[in-house]
Amino acid sequence: MKYVVVSGGVISGIGKGVLASSTGMLFKTLGLKVTSIKIDPYMNIDAGTMSPLEHGECFVLDDGGETDLDLGNYERYLKVTLTKDHNITTGKIYSHVISRERKGDYLGKTVQIVPHLTNAIQDWIERVARIPVDDTGLEPDICIIELGGTVGDIESAPFVEALRQFQFRVGKENFALIHVSLVPVIHGEQKTKPTQAAIKDLRSLGLTPDMIACRCTEALDEPTINKIAMFCHVGPDQVVNVYDVKSTYHIPLLLLEQKMMDYLHKRLQLGDIQLAAEDRQRGEQLLEKWTSMTKNFEASDKLVKIALVGKYTNLKDSYLSVIKALEHSSMKCRTHLEILWVEASDLEPESQEVDKAKFHEAWNKVSTADGILVPGGFGSRGTEGMILAAKWARESNVPYLGICLGLQIATIEFARNVMGLKNGNSAEFFPDLAEEDQVVVYMPEIDKEKMGGTMRLGLRPTFFQDSTEWSKIKKLYGDKASILERHRHRYEINPKLVSELEDKGLVFVGKDETNERCEIFELKNHDYFVATQYHPEYTSKVLDPSRPFVGLIAAAAGIMDPVLAGEYEFHGKADF
Repeated sequence: MKYVVVSGGVISGIGKGVLASSTGMLFKTLGLKVTSIKIDPYMNIDAGTMSPLEHGECFVLDDGGETDLDLGNYERYLKVTLTKDHNITTGKIYSHVISRERKGDYLGKTVQIVPHLTNAIQDWIERVARIPVDDTGLEPDICIIELGGTVGDIESAPFVEALRQFQFRVGKENFALIHVSLVPVIHGEQKTKPTQAAIKDLRSLGLTPDMIACRCTEALDEPTINKIAMFCHVGPDQVVNVYDVKSTYHIPLLLLEQKMMDYLHKRLQLGDIQLAAEDRQRGEQLLEKWTSMTKNFEASDKLVKIALVGKYTNLKDSYLSVIKALEHSSMKCRTHLEILWVEASDLEPESQEVDKAKFHEAWNKVSTADGILVPGGFGSRGTEGMILAAKWARESNVPYLGICLGLQIATIEFARNVMGLKNGNSAEFFPDLAEEDQVVVYMPEIDKEKMGGTMRLGLRPTFFQDSTEWSKIKKLYGDKASILERHRHRYEINPKLVSELEDKGLVFVGKDETNERCEIFELKNHDYFVATQYHPEYTSKVLDPSRPFVGLIAAAAGIMDPVLAGEYEFHGKADF
């Protein structure tokens, strides 16, 4: 097993996740099997109870693990299926060590950070790195480990020490470190001092970088590269320049151009790994397809504007998987994507009293968009604005995609304005809501007391109903009888109202294995009015976009029929 650690210095949020994902993708183009681990040095057990406005999106895995959003990056780039154990947090590690101490596993010793906690971290990494994560079902060859935060932070100190020890445990030829650092441009001059200081801190902790990935708004000058190499004690071929490009999907090709893999191939002695001819061929096809995909991005000429009506729009990372699924789908459909960010509460009439300019600006975006998307969320804030956006889409025949809360919102709107249930609402927003007005209800099996890890989580089946041959979403899924998608919710559509809703034209084309829980609805006689209780964005891949999102982009661009016919592809043959 080869291990590549990606750490960061100077500032956080510098793009370590994209660099780690891109590096892993390049290893895959060599025919190698790749896995990823993310280390998050916070005390939370997982990301499930953290605010999207503070931490960004909570990403959900097949096994129901609620994790850091970077695991979504890994899955999207590498087309792998990770587990909750691939996200290591301080909370998990301390909980594990304390549990062992309570059992008496340490034989009466004084339990300390070194060696007990650091050994637990190393053991965890070695165990998880060997879990098969791709469709081969085989043990990976390479494990990419991203260390969250910034080297030097007190929170990450135990992990840095564990990795220092780990390099000797696995051997020099099996361990490489890529350090991501910022090179700011001040008054036109590229400044190297922050990177020099970051590398000095890294070395003082016992870790020596094999490569330095320099993040900069512009391409680095050769003198800058040589200066970083000289003062950071590396060769110029060990300094890679990750400057701003058109999209993050160009980063792997940017790294390839700078011969990053040539150095890592020698450093990790990858020639010793025996690869079958079909593995090499699969890698070559991946690179060819990825290159074709980036050309699709560059060649896009048709503009599609999607209004994203949400409640966490102040931090775009709150909807990272949604953004990526839209990007994947727009590249698939060869369209240029423009996301119109709409704070849902700005659509509510009473907001005129607060800020009329925001009210009119929000409605201008919604009314001029080619498609409308209402993503997931929690709480009542902004929900009336979302309901109005869904009403606009339904009545104006504008393509609409609702996800989780977006499904519940659109159902409430339909119940109010088509069924005549004027006071229809959700028990989430009004716990004392009269039973006859509950369009959305609390799922009976959910724990109402404990918040962490108690929702309906992970990969679950959805079965398409009979007599839905007309359904666009079913056709997008390839006319399959059932599908598997990831869930994260506590509330559901009231089963008692389903038959009446369907009589009025809102058809629940997909249900769970009990045939009671509503998973997908679709409005008849509409260009595209679809919503899912599950989160399709979690399974969208760069080269294999989420079907509901492809449907939204295709409908918004007016190309639904050719997309359904398989005429839009990245390379060689239709992806689905």
